[in-house]
Amino acid sequence: MKREIPLFLTAVIGAIVLAGFFVPHPYVSVPADYLQRCAVIVVAFGYALGGANLVQVNLEGILRRHPDWPYKLVLLAGMGVTLVFGLFVDRAKFQDPGTVSLWIYDHVYVPMNSTMFALLALFIASAAFRAFRVRSAEAALLAVSALVVMIGRVPLGDAVMAGVFDHPGLPEWMRHLRLEPLQQWIMDWPQNAAKRAILIGAAMGVMATGLRVILGIERSYLGGSD
Repeated sequence: MKREIPLFLTAVIGAIVLAGFFVPHPYVSVPADYLQRCAVIVVAFGYALGGANLVQVNLEGILRRHPDWPYKLVLLAGMGVTLVFGLFVDRAKFQDPGTVSLWIYDHVYVPMNSTMFALLALFIASAAFRAFRVRSAEAALLAVSALVVMIGRVPLGDAVMAGVFDHPGLPEWMRHLRLEPLQQWIMDWPQNAAKRAILIGAAMGVMATGLRVILGIERSYLGGSD
């Protein structure tokens, strides 16, 4: 019964929520909306559990004086300050201009997030440069497209190309060879087509996984594959 009851509840709830997207009758849509609101509440408890786990793990590291314990202290202090101002000071107006919560988000979180993505992009470009091998025409086309996009999307590359191709002595048709419009065309057409194909494939995979869970075929969330 430890497995049959969760499988039964998952199948029933999943079928009701899935039917709510296709059946507009109140007998189906109202329970489906209620179950989705319950899922939001469960997710909120998951955030609370994650916060408690974050405090426990980092507090233990601070007490044991791990090598990176000052960073853990800064993390807990930042989380505490943000929670205090968000829950007790700013409350429902935490997104209004001039609030401390919005200042923390704009001047602390956003710069750190930008720094992390910049470092990630740097490591990805470095790894791609070291690991990429042009062994076919398709790989060469991919390499050229990636180089055009990387150079054309940064202000320095656009400024250099503008200084070269905007020279008064060059013919008019050569001015269209700048990387900025070329990389924009690559992003708008070939990149969008490939991205949509990947998203369609990912959506089909999500649908297949959801059906496997509803039908009881996928049971890994129960702690085993039986």
